[in-house]
Amino acid sequence: MATRAKTRSDSNAGIFKWGTGGSLVAAAAAGAALAIAGNLGRKLAVQGLSASTGEWDEALAAEHEAVMALFDRMLATDEDNIRTRKMLLTQISHALDKHAYAEEHVVYAQLRENGQQGFAEHLENDHGAVKEFLYRLMKMDAADPMWIETVRAFRDAVALHAEEEEKEIFPALRAKLSDDQNAQLTKDVNKAGFWAA
Repeated sequence: MATRAKTRSDSNAGIFKWGTGGSLVAAAAAGAALAIAGNLGRKLAVQGLSASTGEWDEALAAEHEAVMALFDRMLATDEDNIRTRKMLLTQISHALDKHAYAEEHVVYAQLRENGQQGFAEHLENDHGAVKEFLYRLMKMDAADPMWIETVRAFRDAVALHAEEEEKEIFPALRAKLSDDQNAQLTKDVNKAGFWAA
């Protein structure tokens, strides 16, 4: 009898251990599923602005405008708003990274295919300058008076780049492409933006 009870107890302990392990595995799987769903939701939310604006050039112009608004919020801060400045710099960095990915991998590639390699290289050089500004600002003390001056110069450079794209380069590319090619470019920009978000 004692042996039987002990065996029954041991087998229950084994079930309990497996059940706990199973619960841990189920909880981990549920957590992973939530993380994946959350990431997809974040990507959709971030890409929603671009995808909802219509054509590829309009979507990229809307992203330019959104980044300019972040710059303006940052320029409205003072030395006491270090935390806000750093948060806004992170938002600008993420927005510009996503934006640059879509431009470089889709739009600038299309420029090259249409014989406009010079424009593509010029715009990619501008993106290199963006990375230099971001690096400098991340290394600087956000309370330093030169920090806000660097932000102002950074904003001016991004505004000039955006204006050149929106007023000259993008309209010229749009005019060279057929309606079907423009529609495909819109899909490709949205897809690239989704994956980079």
